[in-house]
Amino acid sequence: MKELVVNLNTGLHGELSVPGDKSISHRSVILSSISKGTSHIHHFLASDDCISTINAFRKMGVKIDLAGDKLTVEGVGLDGLSKPDTKLDMGNSGTTTRLLSGLLAAQKFTTNLIGDDSLSKRPMKRVSKPLSVMGARIETTDGHLPMTINPGHIKAVKYELPMASAQVKSAIILAALNSNEDSVVIEPQVTRNHTETMLNQFGDDVIERHGDEIIVHHRPELTAQDINVPGDISSAAFFLVAATLVPNSHIILKNVGINPTRTGILDVLIQMGANIKLLNQTNDSEPAADIEVTYTQELKPIDVNEERIPLMIDELPLVALLASRADGHSTITGAEELRFKETDRIKTVVEEFQKIGIQIEELPNGFSIDGSKDWQVVNASLDSHGDHRIGMTLAVSALLLDTDVQLNGEDAISISYPQFFDHLKHLSD
Repeated sequence: MKELVVNLNTGLHGELSVPGDKSISHRSVILSSISKGTSHIHHFLASDDCISTINAFRKMGVKIDLAGDKLTVEGVGLDGLSKPDTKLDMGNSGTTTRLLSGLLAAQKFTTNLIGDDSLSKRPMKRVSKPLSVMGARIETTDGHLPMTINPGHIKAVKYELPMASAQVKSAIILAALNSNEDSVVIEPQVTRNHTETMLNQFGDDVIERHGDEIIVHHRPELTAQDINVPGDISSAAFFLVAATLVPNSHIILKNVGINPTRTGILDVLIQMGANIKLLNQTNDSEPAADIEVTYTQELKPIDVNEERIPLMIDELPLVALLASRADGHSTITGAEELRFKETDRIKTVVEEFQKIGIQIEELPNGFSIDGSKDWQVVNASLDSHGDHRIGMTLAVSALLLDTDVQLNGEDAISISYPQFFDHLKHLSD
């Protein structure tokens, strides 16, 4: 149980480099491992989830050295993975599980995937079903982990995703690398494209995009790369929102990834009237910039619909918090996917926000928020429910209260942002 910082009358100030992007860090390990040569990855996110990905590849014969935020991977090539002598523990990482499912479906050995209690409740049929269409032989436990992936002959596919999911899309792409012909994946909506971008960094034109169709060229030659991982905008988002809401704040977040498939939270902040500036923009492996944020006294309400959800799925609890301080009524709809995260984030956000007096109601696919009323704290004992993003969202909300607040389950935050409380203290000192 952690007592949270409150009453920041002087606001948040200073500069901060947030940890490396989690999505890119996962993919850098995966693609470096199946490339030929030695890759060097800088500003790697050494969080619990990403360590799960490292450990899985180590068990499959890949030599990986982690020193601080620098990672060295000696790739074994597309066909070089070896059978692990134990089950692969995915920990809490849905990204590791779903992406590896695609890659492992094409291997010549059987693998068994397990995870913690939370991950074992998350749905895996959404990835096993399309992979089975491609010839994968996957056995789940009533659609969940534990999961067994047997050797299968992967064939090319033209597959239209029934939902917007970067993880499912990536699993199909990774399986398609080992198929007999080129494959096509059709997205109903654009989702984060880190897998496609990085594959084209490791190989020549592995991926082509034509409208909503993604063409995956089979059996590419992947060569080791140096990768500079930008700061994770999903981690930066907590401080973007905190500095927007806490009076007298002015911060600069350094070298944050601004891939347009991930910047929905920036679009929302700007639409609501937040004081946001992008400085020193670069485009190395991924586009990045320094982000300057200044306290905004008046925010406009917002309605977020299904079309915008894939660009900010992980930041929606923060969007709900922003809406709770806006002058009027806001809605978030089309976000059913939130019910299948580490927790049912729709239910959990409503339950925890109502404790501190936020006027929020649960919708089947999102939230209805009235930001025009003052908060009246009912219960100052908040709970992350084992969900890292819920825990950090509650920590930000506590900055706006005039009472002591305690957070239960704060250990979950290390899943994606081990230094979160240290960085919050840095900006508040």
